Amino acid sequence: MIIDCHGHFTTAPKALEDWRNQQIAGIQDPSRMPKASDLKISDDELREAIETNQLKLMRQRGSDLTLFSPRASFMAHHIGDFQVSSSWAAICNELVFRVSQLFPAHFVPVAMLPQSPGVDPATCIAELEKCVKDYGAVGINLNPDPSGGHWTSPPLTDRHWYPIYEKMAEYDLPAMIHVSTSCNACFHTTGAHYLNADTTAFMQLVQGDLFKDFPTLKFLIPHGGGAVPYHWGRFRGLAQEMKKPLLSEHVLGNVYFDTCVYHQPGIDLLNTVIPVKNVLFASEMIGAVRGIDPTTGHYYDDTKRYIEASTLLSSQDKQHIYEGNARRVFSRLDARLKAAGR
Repeated sequence: MIIDCHGHFTTAPKALEDWRNQQIAGIQDPSRMPKASDLKISDDELREAIETNQLKLMRQRGSDLTLFSPRASFMAHHIGDFQVSSSWAAICNELVFRVSQLFPAHFVPVAMLPQSPGVDPATCIAELEKCVKDYGAVGINLNPDPSGGHWTSPPLTDRHWYPIYEKMAEYDLPAMIHVSTSCNACFHTTGAHYLNADTTAFMQLVQGDLFKDFPTLKFLIPHGGGAVPYHWGRFRGLAQEMKKPLLSEHVLGNVYFDTCVYHQPGIDLLNTVIPVKNVLFASEMIGAVRGIDPTTGHYYDDTKRYIEASTLLSSQDKQHIYEGNARRVFSRLDARLKAAGR
């Protein structure tokens, strides 16, 4: 089985975006604020959105199962207050759950949190618990910068985040560290803000001692870890100067990386530097980079091609990256699959 650990509902029916635009307008004019019940999306519309997009490409490219969450750029936690974020997260999570019900063999939900700048992360717990208990979510997306590019939140190692970590530990629930839209003109959302955040989050974890308090916590850093694999020597040297343990002991028992790296040299570097046990297959399809690479004639985000073409990986290594590591990291997914005889 090939498990894609990084998928977003980027092809949701346009009614979702229309509802969101009305909600944003309602922040300034409360008379325009829509109710959740105003959003009407039928099962047939969801089927069409998935069958003609993600599922079609999954079948063409040879992946079997996607861990599916709301569209990352749509989270936009910097817009409005906690109530706005809470309503938006609930709607998006319900849609992802409905997709998982319509296509149970192919999609498993991962939850978006109703984060809001300056608001206690404990306010996210109710939505997190609902998604785990009622929707069967096997993971969450955690935004380390709800301000949208201004980085007003404390580092991920700060006790500010502990209410979420306590629930992650209780449910053995991994978190993908994933920012949302940048509202800072200095940082392009997908070309800079995402990759900067991946790198920043890793360095925060290196600087702190979070895993002494939460030894079972599991974080997935997407997009191949940003700059991390390329600058592994820098991070090793900095950790050494800070009198931290070797990175293999300090962070690699708790931190994992995905394969959303869109060229062969990048994938080869990732698999040269990062141990196989810490790499999970992902494509973020249909996501940030949708075009065809003119040098190969294939889509950039067809990441399975890069794994298959790698001369660094044995067949057993590929099995771990495709399936074994995801089942080990996402224990709730593994239990779900075993219960289904998979």
